[in-house]
Amino acid sequence: MSDVSILRDVWLEELKTGVRTTQQLFSKIEPQQWSYRPRENMMSLLELARHLALSPMIHLAILQEQSEEEVHSLEKTLNYQTAEQLSTLMEKGYHEVESYMKGLSTEDFLHKKTRPFYLDYASTQSKWLVEIVTHVFHHRAQLFNYLKQLGHPVNMFDLY
Repeated sequence: MSDVSILRDVWLEELKTGVRTTQQLFSKIEPQQWSYRPRENMMSLLELARHLALSPMIHLAILQEQSEEEVHSLEKTLNYQTAEQLSTLMEKGYHEVESYMKGLSTEDFLHKKTRPFYLDYASTQSKWLVEIVTHVFHHRAQLFNYLKQLGHPVNMFDLY
């Protein structure tokens, strides 16, 4: 196994951890809590959870240079409402990212660049993988804080 494959697999393992621990956090949400919004200018708990669950799949669509309209259409068709549906969606997205990344040659993983519809520059597929992982962990931290604010007994052990 090449060093590049080892590093790719490390990043995929981190993404898998982010998905698994997010699913555990989703399972703590009570149905009446989905409308919780810490402040008027912030997402509701459901909006945040949906955004987080969609993150792997949406990033994959963007790195594959789907148009803004195609990405928004995908978001609208995956308008899930329950912790179980969101967990399944996020896991499906993870597997699609994993399959895509493992299907790339070393050359493509390191050097193939794609440009999202919202930027004037392209990034390598390896950088996209890092972006997906950091985005998931960013929003997982927000979810953790929402649950804390709602009085759930979450702690650092819920993140590993």
